[in-house]
Amino acid sequence: MQWRASFLWHISFPANMPNNETDLVALLDRQQRKDLFRLIADITESMRSAIESYTNKPHHSKLTEPPIEASTVLQVPEKPDSLPSPQLTGLQQAALNSIDKWRASVLSRIAEALHAPPHHRSPPATNPPPALCTFGQKDLAWLQATYPPISTPLTQTLDPGHGELILQSLLLLLLSLESYDARSRVLLLRICSSLGIPLATLIQLENTTATSLLQAAEMMSASTETSSRAESSKNANWWKVSAASIAGAALIGVTGCLAAPMVAAGVGSVMGGLGLGATAAAGYLGALSSSGTLVGALFGAYGGRMSGRVMERYAKEVEDFSFLPLQAEGEGRLRVAIGITGWIAEHENEITAPWRVLGGGVETYALRWEVAALQDLGHALQTILTTYVMGKIKGQIIKRTLLATLYSALWPLGLMKAAKVVDNPFSIAKVRAEKAGLVLADAIIHRAQGERPVTLVGFSLGARVIYACLLSMAERGAFGLVENVVLFGAPVPASTDAWKSIRTVVAGRVINVFSSQDYILAFLYRTSSIQLGVAGLQNVEVDGVENVDVGDRVEGHLKYRFAVAGVLKELLRGDVEVREAEKMERELGELEKEEKLQMKAKGHADEDEVEEVVEKAGRELEDRRQAREREEGS
Repeated sequence: MQWRASFLWHISFPANMPNNETDLVALLDRQQRKDLFRLIADITESMRSAIESYTNKPHHSKLTEPPIEASTVLQVPEKPDSLPSPQLTGLQQAALNSIDKWRASVLSRIAEALHAPPHHRSPPATNPPPALCTFGQKDLAWLQATYPPISTPLTQTLDPGHGELILQSLLLLLLSLESYDARSRVLLLRICSSLGIPLATLIQLENTTATSLLQAAEMMSASTETSSRAESSKNANWWKVSAASIAGAALIGVTGCLAAPMVAAGVGSVMGGLGLGATAAAGYLGALSSSGTLVGALFGAYGGRMSGRVMERYAKEVEDFSFLPLQAEGEGRLRVAIGITGWIAEHENEITAPWRVLGGGVETYALRWEVAALQDLGHALQTILTTYVMGKIKGQIIKRTLLATLYSALWPLGLMKAAKVVDNPFSIAKVRAEKAGLVLADAIIHRAQGERPVTLVGFSLGARVIYACLLSMAERGAFGLVENVVLFGAPVPASTDAWKSIRTVVAGRVINVFSSQDYILAFLYRTSSIQLGVAGLQNVEVDGVENVDVGDRVEGHLKYRFAVAGVLKELLRGDVEVREAEKMERELGELEKEEKLQMKAKGHADEDEVEEVVEKAGRELEDRRQAREREEGS
């Protein structure tokens, strides 16, 4: 873009004059500042160009590389390439307009900081500032493969430790725009990749900055008005984010202000070990350093409830909609992750259990939605699709390719008998998932998470919630809110236009985790629009969508509940609690061992046994429904 080139080359970077405190102007000479600005401009231009790219081949990776045999290769009907639809073209233009606006504000703010009142460059320190962490070549290789670096002379000219100072400064400057846009986060990741800065350094800077802001806010007394509002909000008949989930909501006065020196001291003291002083930190934060209102908005202090109009629209259609915090109150982060369970086999703790693996750099919540529908589905699946009932049926299916069975509709008789128990709960939960997705989109658009980027992770029908959410956000032009998306075993179409829309509203990564061996998902989805493909069974052929085949780990849909931890550990580095992931991987191993023992002890079920199990499951499902009706009527 010509305006960008003109803006870049006509900035007059001043010579350096004395200053007692380190900032970017004092840290970098004139050429280095030009190189830094060029790097940021090039990265943001690359991000813009990515939105225009829809026809390239998708990135396809496997966590392992099992032998490929002709009998196991999925045969997916090929469809001719087509031109983008008018709707997709309009969405793309809206996305380009949005990123242009964001890009202009970022470049303007960075240029302002680099064109600050002139200072003299500080002499090189005898002992360079300590790095926040160390990392290996594998970590750097992963970062650069995931977020491609841009070549820059800065890798050769920067003094040791100055990369971390630049990263710290850029983080504060981006926050001064009064939001942590998902695209801003991706920009920082690309900066890390380009300068060879560890991902852990960025996460640590984000976490300490969040802590500093919240601690500074805590030193202010919340006004009486704020306390009364918070109390009334708890009792209001509105959908809301759980009160415990609003980091800092009770700490920051709606009308109160934070003294700039207070925030400066908080951030500066944490960052001071790297050399960026308190005054520079406050200056880079801008209005955020002196406004409790802005700090509250950043952390979602005012996003704890949805409007009455939205509530009236969905209250009768989606039950139990709330966010459950999975971390200790007050452990604020600059980023948010929401995990969404797709069925509940036994206990309600399954809503939260799979997502305790998320942590590190994100503030984690589990979405509670339509618990009764998820329990009905989970109970039916758990009862019918146990190993000893399904063993013989699965053996019949795998004699052919899974999608061949799906397209031909030649399912084993025993499995078709089970259909009368599982089909109805699945259909009900599938419709509820779509409606829950619309509510989730509203919550994100209305900033329930504050001005922070969101990562969405879900399995089974939880992935369908996310799918519906993102399509709704695309229709409404909600850009810069969602950072990453990971869908496990998604019972959604693999059609390209919908996924292109999703790719447009997600600033970071869109990952489709599927299992080509998931015969349960194939059976459940058989009555849907199978001509469009099934994302949970195959690649999504859209540029910018990462496809990860976990067929060697997940051969049945019920395994996702335990398998998500190990997969996320490899996909979302820095946002996963490794110990928790390893614990869940051990649980998966124990589950598989138990199933094998059960299989050996009971063997395959014959037709009469299948019929008996189906009838029992049907009776139990009806008993559950009647019990709920009695409870609601009492």
